[in-house]
Amino acid sequence: MCADTPDTTAPDYRDTVFLPETDFPMRAGLPQREPEWLDRWAKIGIYDRLREKAGRPSFVLHDGPPYANGHLHIGHALNKILKDFIVRSQQMLGKDSRYVPGWDCHGLPIEWKIEEQYRAKGLNKDEVDTVAFRQECRKFAEGWVDIQREEFKRLGVTGKWEKPYLTMDYHAESVIAQEFMKLLMNGTLYQGSKPVMWSPVEKTALAEAEVEYKDHTSHTIWVRFPVVSGAEGLADAKVVIWTTTPWTIPQNRAVAYGTGIAYGLYRVDTVEEKSTAVAGELLVLADALAEGVKTSAKIEGWTRLRDVATSEFEGAILAHPYRGAEGGNGEWDYDVPMLPGEHVTDDAGTGFVHTAPSHGEDDYVLGLKFKLPMTYNVMEDSAYRADLPIFGGQAVFDQNGKEGPANVSNIKQLAYAGALLAKGKVKHSYPHSWRSKAPVIFRNTPQWFAAIDAKIEDGQSSYGDTIRERALTSIRELVAFTPETGKNRLHSMIEARPDWVLSRQRAWGVPLTCYVKKGAKPTDADFLLRNEDVNARIAAAFEAEGADVWYVQGFKERMLDGIVDPAAYVQVMDVLDVWFDSGSTHAFVLRDREDGTPDGIADLYLEGTDQHRGWFHSSLLQACGTKGRAPYKGVLTHGFTLDEKGMKMSKSVGNTVAPQEVIDEYGADILRLWVALSDYTVDLRIGKEILKGVADSYRRLRNTLRFLLGNLAGFTEAERVAPADMPELEQWVLHRLAELDEEVRKGYAAYDFQAVFQKLFTFCTTDLSAVYFDIRKDALYCDTPDSLRRRACRTVLDLLFERLTTWTAPILAFTMEEVWLCRNPGEGSSVHLQDFPETPAAWRNDTLAAKWDGIRAARRVVTGALEVQRTAKVIGASLEAAPVVHVADTAILAALNSVDFANLCITSGIKVTAEAGPEGAFALADVPGISVVFDHAPGEKCQRCWQILPDVGSHKHAGTCQRCDEALG
Repeated sequence: MCADTPDTTAPDYRDTVFLPETDFPMRAGLPQREPEWLDRWAKIGIYDRLREKAGRPSFVLHDGPPYANGHLHIGHALNKILKDFIVRSQQMLGKDSRYVPGWDCHGLPIEWKIEEQYRAKGLNKDEVDTVAFRQECRKFAEGWVDIQREEFKRLGVTGKWEKPYLTMDYHAESVIAQEFMKLLMNGTLYQGSKPVMWSPVEKTALAEAEVEYKDHTSHTIWVRFPVVSGAEGLADAKVVIWTTTPWTIPQNRAVAYGTGIAYGLYRVDTVEEKSTAVAGELLVLADALAEGVKTSAKIEGWTRLRDVATSEFEGAILAHPYRGAEGGNGEWDYDVPMLPGEHVTDDAGTGFVHTAPSHGEDDYVLGLKFKLPMTYNVMEDSAYRADLPIFGGQAVFDQNGKEGPANVSNIKQLAYAGALLAKGKVKHSYPHSWRSKAPVIFRNTPQWFAAIDAKIEDGQSSYGDTIRERALTSIRELVAFTPETGKNRLHSMIEARPDWVLSRQRAWGVPLTCYVKKGAKPTDADFLLRNEDVNARIAAAFEAEGADVWYVQGFKERMLDGIVDPAAYVQVMDVLDVWFDSGSTHAFVLRDREDGTPDGIADLYLEGTDQHRGWFHSSLLQACGTKGRAPYKGVLTHGFTLDEKGMKMSKSVGNTVAPQEVIDEYGADILRLWVALSDYTVDLRIGKEILKGVADSYRRLRNTLRFLLGNLAGFTEAERVAPADMPELEQWVLHRLAELDEEVRKGYAAYDFQAVFQKLFTFCTTDLSAVYFDIRKDALYCDTPDSLRRRACRTVLDLLFERLTTWTAPILAFTMEEVWLCRNPGEGSSVHLQDFPETPAAWRNDTLAAKWDGIRAARRVVTGALEVQRTAKVIGASLEAAPVVHVADTAILAALNSVDFANLCITSGIKVTAEAGPEGAFALADVPGISVVFDHAPGEKCQRCWQILPDVGSHKHAGTCQRCDEALG
């Protein structure tokens, strides 16, 4: 057979095409493989190697410390993964992005756990040595830090894990004490006796940040206070108050009225059978609320006798409802004055407010103004003092947070005394302890406060002279909020908040390191010992021995000897609010560590929206009191996690999603991808069906990456083609990369991970898989290795690889490492050591992009027409077609004629014409002026590339087209 004679035997050409070659598996096997990459990262020390990159601008995300007392929940995972997205992306944007994880170790939850262990053993905590008890708390926290550290690392979170910060480290405890002593020295610390939110279950005061509001059903009562003197026109009348806290009636010291409210005198005429109202009695009520009282008191008819001017209340004295009560021993035989109160409204109730200065903020303010006596009837467990007549020992709430007998006992006593006009129940928002979930009460106790409106003399007044002024200025001028709504939320909280309650009556925490003079009053100038030498001794002792040393016998003498007489001072034994601990982290982490910041200010704080009243709030107040401004430049907040139906997760309901369960089934990268696919600025939903959808998106992306790797096998620099020499299709892909480079960088800089991933995912699935890869499979598989088209395509695939792996690495940390190592297998190699590659501006070609928008639109019409034929089983593959494309737009027509449109449409032939399409030609409504008429491709099927062409069978190699014949040589 001569060389030019076609071989008609048509051999199998499968071994002659360049099919993809890769070890990158379709099945990820993430649950099994991710731990291998974690071990690898630890072995090569990626985090520390990144610190060796000199001359980069600093970026520090300061970790809000989780509490060391349990396994991670899905909210923890969301929080830490978001932080990791930021740390990794900022590093790859060219920063020195540092992240030191930390833990909150002091406080009630841990102390409560140890007390539970004691109770189980029949031990009494109060009989245990304080230092021994604190050591058990420390050991408990250490155990959970180790557990949580491994759980966080399993999520793929990078950071200085071998050297985290703990609020119970000796240095941390020393600095927390020093920060507290700055308040001692600058005059913002004071002791006050005022009502604070108090947890009867935990037996301690709570700060605003430790309180959450939940629905609660309370008793509600309407109570008569008889007028006894000072208001002649009301001599026989009774002023009616309304309250939802019957237990506070024994503490009543006044009744407040509103000076701008219209009042009336009402005579009861007739009543219903079960009414406690009495025909003929006279009641004083706000006119706007009278009808509501009438209904509640089951009054059938009454007569409004006259207006009652508020001037009539001036100097009026009422009798306490329990005045002269049998068994009262004269406890309540005092006068109850009527007083004007700005807080009184006619929105609800009766227009009169029962005032117990020891049990409410407004009541307390009114009491201060009119020098009302404070009462101390309610003990730390919410029980009345044992010697209180009638009610002694009865509690408002029991130790499980359930209602005690105090409310009902008061209602019964009021009824017995003839003072109860009506009663009922109301469901309303009520404060609960954030930790025990039990209701709280307002209770008057001596506590230590930071005065947020006191003028501070510390020379740091550029943002204001008080803590509040500095905080509000920081929010307005110094801090960027993501989302922006956080600014107004935090601003309004700071604007309206009371002084900060710093003290807790517990054992596990940093003590309030101060001494008070024996016999002195809190208002005396020498009440608190303010001495820098004493402070320095305390700080040094804590640095060397930890805060436990405060509780060691003789410590006071050690600190005060030679400076002042130790016998003249009393050591304060309360501990600091744990929010002060975490609020001080800017000092012992940002300021003091070598991987911190010179000014002790973080680039970003990131936590859930609840931390506007928590860590963001306490850090802001603490830093404004001690360093004069906010400790952060930016604040980012995320929503809460809900189940698939949008319901709050609850173990009792059984709708929780544990991070470890997701990792065991899918791998951590699926959890990370769930975060990236979600809008974190609102509440996020998660569940089985959602995770299945996330896993499907992951598989589609993995397919794209596998195609890249398979078709880059053996790629060398010798193949590389300069962009200017590439075909237009490759130049269009480079243009898209230039666009994406800008969008990805902008998205990561704005912490908009959802936008980043959506753009990358859409690019991979729409631009690459559905268009570019689909078109170029033919060239990659069948062109000769030295063909420009194939070389240009492989060059673009190489550029795609470098960008897609790095751009996606902050999100899919494990998978992109796997992809990267397929082509860069060196021992110390890692995608996480790379920066986002610089993308030449010259790749951007808007004119070319506009042209290809038209080409792609026309291609959509062609593929739509072919799909109709495929569905009808007229053809099995697009290569069986050679359609006619009718194009009315001259620009698009010219564009189609300038390219191999058949190749772009993956057809064996195509005809483009300016002639109008015939009746019935296929068209798409959103692509006007283009229609397609189907026709079969003439010729035979090439046995190598499967195109149907007229010349197949006329070449040396049997059953091949000209291109394949040449490729075979």
